[in-house]
Amino acid sequence: MDFVSIIMGSKSDYEIMQNCSNVLEQFNVKYELIISSAHRSPQRTKDYIKSAEEKGAKVFIAAAGMAAHLAGALAAGTTKPVIGVPMKGGAMDGMDAMLSTVQMPSGMPVATVALGKAGAVNAAYLAMQILAITDKELAVKLLEDRIIKEKAVVNDSKEVEVLI
Repeated sequence: MDFVSIIMGSKSDYEIMQNCSNVLEQFNVKYELIISSAHRSPQRTKDYIKSAEEKGAKVFIAAAGMAAHLAGALAAGTTKPVIGVPMKGGAMDGMDAMLSTVQMPSGMPVATVALGKAGAVNAAYLAMQILAITDKELAVKLLEDRIIKEKAVVNDSKEVEVLI
């Protein structure tokens, strides 16, 4: 069974990452969600990657704040796509998380999305786009979602637009 794996570095990330799981649920995409730290529970993280791959994980989403580099640890442990969600907080309010997630060495890619809620949502969409390469039904759902979003913009504009 294909699914998306969501790993958070700490429980404090859960409130934001629920936005990710909610999007996956809206599209009926299976996922697992756990807390595991690259630094505080490195063996658990390593073991989970192997277990998730054996069960069918196709994409990993890693959320962590400060300079904790969960996404990099995942990328080192799998050849599956890894999407990093930098979390706000700490002395640098997320800038350290952003830089540690986006600045990966050559050959160890991590797709990095925005900080916080927007990143959590976009991580779900990016994971689904990756799955949709081989899942035609999901590809159709994503296209329909884009059409709905486009119609919403047009309707919003109609409520306020002034044209000559």
